[in-house]
Amino acid sequence: MRYVVEALASPQGVATAIDTVPANRLVGEADPRLTSVTYMGQPVAVQQKTGGTPAIVRFETNRSLTGSGHERFSSAAEAKGPRPAAVLSRLLFESGQVSWVHVYSNIVTAGLAAGASQSGLDTIVRDMYQYWKPGMTPPSLEELLANMPAEAAPAAAAPSADGGPALDPRVPAHLWERSRLGRERWMAKQG
Repeated sequence: MRYVVEALASPQGVATAIDTVPANRLVGEADPRLTSVTYMGQPVAVQQKTGGTPAIVRFETNRSLTGSGHERFSSAAEAKGPRPAAVLSRLLFESGQVSWVHVYSNIVTAGLAAGASQSGLDTIVRDMYQYWKPGMTPPSLEELLANMPAEAAPAAAAPSADGGPALDPRVPAHLWERSRLGRERWMAKQG
């Protein structure tokens, strides 16, 4: 979504130029660099606020983590599963700075552990969906294959009946036939 912005050049208010600005940016803000990717994933916009007491910290995010339900966790063991609220709670508990976490929609409330500070907790919430950061090296193909379960390993290709290239048994036969016919038509056009 883009908003149209009129640039006024005269005191009479006559529009002399029209420009478009993305809805999430302010007028005059520089375009972000698109060629240099330093992080991959979706950073969460976070506002950290104090709770009713100094031992409570509240985070307001730009996305809903629970829908319209409440989720409360007293330990990392209670935060089971892949739900965003459970994942975030486990990350907060792993920091050792919180004693409990409550998540309602886009608001995360946490009780600080005895002697803990709020520093760094907003970074945990913001980077929850960051899966690639500077300095990380991708695993090699051998490492990925070594971690793959045996049932997920690629099946050995069965030799084709006509002595041609081996056919992958995971691909349905009608697709192989359609591919073969398409290749024959292409070869006939090429001469």
